[in-house]
Amino acid sequence: MAVLIAGPLLGPGYLLLRDAVSTPRSYMTDSALGLGDAAPRAVPQDALLAALTPLVDGGVIVKAILLVALWAAGFGAAVLSRELLRVSTGPQLVAVTVAMWNPYVAERLLQGHWSLLTGYAALPWTALAAYRIRARRASTSDAAFRRTPPTAAATTGRATNTAHKMRAPSAAEGDHGTIIGTDYGKKSAFHGGAVGSWAALAGCFAAAGLTPTGALLAGSTALVLVGRRNLLGTLALLLASSAPWLTATALSGAGSEPSDPAGIAAFAARAEPALGTLGSLAGLGGIWNADAVPGSRTTPLALIATALLLALVATGIRTTAGIKTRATRRRADDVESDTVTTHSAHPDIATSADHAACAGDIDRAALRIRRGLLVLAVFAVVLPAVGATSWGMSGMEWLVARVPGAGLLRDTQKYVALAMPAYALCAAAGCRAIAVRCAPHTGAAHSRTTGMALTATALIALLTLPLFDVARGVGGALRPVHYPIGWQRVAERIDGPGDIAVLPGGMFRKFPDTGKVAVLDPAPRMLPRDVLQTGELPVDGHTVAGEGVRAQEVETALLHGASAQRLGELGVGWVLVEHSTPGPLGASKTTLAQLDSVYNDSQLTLYRVPDATDHVAESQSAHRVIAYAAHILWAALLVGGPLLAAIVRRHRSRFTASFRSAPSS
Repeated sequence: MAVLIAGPLLGPGYLLLRDAVSTPRSYMTDSALGLGDAAPRAVPQDALLAALTPLVDGGVIVKAILLVALWAAGFGAAVLSRELLRVSTGPQLVAVTVAMWNPYVAERLLQGHWSLLTGYAALPWTALAAYRIRARRASTSDAAFRRTPPTAAATTGRATNTAHKMRAPSAAEGDHGTIIGTDYGKKSAFHGGAVGSWAALAGCFAAAGLTPTGALLAGSTALVLVGRRNLLGTLALLLASSAPWLTATALSGAGSEPSDPAGIAAFAARAEPALGTLGSLAGLGGIWNADAVPGSRTTPLALIATALLLALVATGIRTTAGIKTRATRRRADDVESDTVTTHSAHPDIATSADHAACAGDIDRAALRIRRGLLVLAVFAVVLPAVGATSWGMSGMEWLVARVPGAGLLRDTQKYVALAMPAYALCAAAGCRAIAVRCAPHTGAAHSRTTGMALTATALIALLTLPLFDVARGVGGALRPVHYPIGWQRVAERIDGPGDIAVLPGGMFRKFPDTGKVAVLDPAPRMLPRDVLQTGELPVDGHTVAGEGVRAQEVETALLHGASAQRLGELGVGWVLVEHSTPGPLGASKTTLAQLDSVYNDSQLTLYRVPDATDHVAESQSAHRVIAYAAHILWAALLVGGPLLAAIVRRHRSRFTASFRSAPSS
């Protein structure tokens, strides 16, 4: 499914679509570290690309991250539904479809928010890590190590305490912290599992923290789910994984000023045909930019797709919330036990069935996580809808005008991503519920398994067909582009002091290869010096002010034909003119006539400002050291978290296997 969505990008070339900019090589400039005068919105993603592109082509890195994010979102939804609902493969695949094939993913791809999708993909894994932390926390009492767990004794009703003490824990029991039997080796296994769960959470935070919004998404999910006793540790990990953009905001001062209130109305969630704002958000759509929407969402298919999705979610919401009758539970367990037995070659499914038989129908930790995700989904849909009302926008305008950093909240539709884990769980539960209702009360296990497979196949088709244009790079919009060789030659000639100013004015471009779609100027990521950008965003005929004060002064000076000396005073050492894109040039010819031409072709011209000097504060060197340290901490969590979790999981699996093979006494 990930290849179906982003397949066109697998060819040679680079992603250049609206906010998405990938380049062959990036540089570790102050802007990449978030130390420019614009808000650090692309931190630490720009620093990551700057560190890796000397070794690997930047286009390949961005494509790989995007494909892995799409895959991880789907696989995470499958694992989450298996762990929290104990469903078999068919319902898991329905959860995968809901997580990957939806308007949110399509719209954010069209907007160019490839790095935001890493935060989206981290959400089910964050919920899973929170569940394991919470389940293990419940097992810290001495009784968990010395006697039969009360939950198991109360729910199974078939095994004695002696039998529990002699039986080795299953792999699933180890995963959930239900460690039973003798004291030998149990405490070390428990604490190792706890470390692994916290390490996994750290990795989730770091992956989501590729952008500030992603960090807020994963952090909100974890803080809601981990429980009060784990809040302090979770908050500490979240702050550590967010260190790059938090320190950049503090050091650069870009986050100390309030945002332009005009951005609230410009970025408010948008109503789609026949749905209204609330219906669009409930269907995981409603992005502010009407141009970044799949064609199917502009037709009655949007209503059909949303109705099908919400009907499936509603079918499974009772089970996800833990509200079901005994008869329904028995029939579901019969169908699932047959299906899981048929797929027993899959070790994870087999261990989930073992845990279900041992621990009973209701795992309290899982139930609390599921209910927490449902509450989070309600807020993720309702609050952006409220924010799109007149009084909601007034409240948000008051907030961003008075609270520094509140501008992160202006694109409220981004936070609809928080509903995805709950939607995936409800879809999986709904698939199982429909299969149970359609399954015969008696019959062979094979027929029940076939019924589950047919139900899942039908639901997957119903979810994907109304959004047919998500395939092939969202209707062909995601396609690689190629940069002229002039960009490389310009980068090679910038070998002196001073920042870079760019003409035409503004930070968006329309190149021949990108057609009518406005894209971010690739210059800041293509050139080895800081490129001054105002941060101004043109939206629907209006302009939302940015934070780049010095960049605004430089652009004004160029458009008014200021002297070369004035540019030098502003710290500008280079001026790049991009000829193949429209935009304001003003009286810049007067200024350019005073500069030295260094490179010129049909698309790019580079000028050097005479006697330019670096415009760097004395404290900037210390700021770089702090910024580097913050990025190293983030990278350590990104790599070390999953690695430590994998090592602990492998060690505990070996311990379980050796414990099982030991003779009972």
